[in-house]
Amino acid sequence: MIEKIKEIVSSVKNEAISNRRHLHRFPELSFQEYKTSEYVQSVLRSHAIDFEVVADTGVLAKIVGKKSNSTQTVILRADMDALPIHEENDTDFTSQNEGIMHACGHDFHTANLLAVLSILKEMEADFSGTVVGIFQPAEEKIPGGALSILAAKKLPPPGPDVKGVIGLHVSPGLEVGRIGVRPGKFMASADEIFISLKGKGGHGAQPHLNIDPVVIAAQLILSLQQIVSRFADPAIPSVLSFGKVLANGATNVIPNEVTLEGTFRTMDESWRKQALELIEKQIKELPPIYGATAEVEIRRGYPVLVNDEALTGTVSSYLKDYVSADNFEQLGIWTAAEDFAYYSYTYPALFYFIGTGNAEKGMTSALHTPTFQIDEDAFEHAIGAMVYSVLQLLDHA
Repeated sequence: MIEKIKEIVSSVKNEAISNRRHLHRFPELSFQEYKTSEYVQSVLRSHAIDFEVVADTGVLAKIVGKKSNSTQTVILRADMDALPIHEENDTDFTSQNEGIMHACGHDFHTANLLAVLSILKEMEADFSGTVVGIFQPAEEKIPGGALSILAAKKLPPPGPDVKGVIGLHVSPGLEVGRIGVRPGKFMASADEIFISLKGKGGHGAQPHLNIDPVVIAAQLILSLQQIVSRFADPAIPSVLSFGKVLANGATNVIPNEVTLEGTFRTMDESWRKQALELIEKQIKELPPIYGATAEVEIRRGYPVLVNDEALTGTVSSYLKDYVSADNFEQLGIWTAAEDFAYYSYTYPALFYFIGTGNAEKGMTSALHTPTFQIDEDAFEHAIGAMVYSVLQLLDHA
């Protein structure tokens, strides 16, 4: 079967590359993927694959195997949105939408799933059961499109008939041809913190007449780090970072207000709840000591992504069969976040990495950077490994 799948993949690889490049040229931001959705629908229609539109721009595709009757289902997911980044690559498919770029590989994910589904449609006489493909909007923006997809209640109900939900993500840190997997807790929760700190501005030469929100903000940032270093169990990975601090004063002007924006991430849901309570308490209680006031908004983001141990073990064996054990590796935890996590609390789920980096071709830029690029030879492994895994899962139902 593997050799047969590889032959078919070779025949569809160019179409996958063409689809990916089209999507890359015309990226759209979260919850705005209207043209992207239309393009996905057109490709599905060209392959006679049934689908329906959900969650405004989302698309659910469905293929029913004809080998025999079966209630077993495998769900596959790809995300479609891009990032607010100005692309710096110079190619004939560089983003045409100013300030928007597929810098996280969602163009690859979407093109890959389209190819996988086209092959499964071609092979529908060879398997039993149902394959559902999710083309999901808005992975990059809280609250995330996964919640909208689940809320639509168009997916099969949880239960033994659903073998699992499977998704992949490109990884420039893995050389093309490699696949990385981690069972259990894999990716972190992610919450966003917004603070408005108000004092009393004035001349920088007279700080005693002011309530300096800049100094208080600096103290607050440092004091909040102690929540991670002194309250968290050292065995639980935790990250608290502030990436945006605005103090609109001058060299000799203390402003009235400072705003801060940050993120908290961890790998434990119980500690997450406790930590957010401590963070909010600290923000509200420390500034008044110095005469300032603080307002805080904490936006709850994605939960910890947990790969189902049994499903991960099973599919890992199929992935190894397809790419060979030499090209398969166990990954460590990653404190980035993914709204695929929501599926993992509803169904058995597996989220894994496909290598897209190639140092010889100069494709080493990290995700979310303006020079991010993908070695498209990765399609040969990504498409085939997913097709093979699906067929094996349904065959062993």
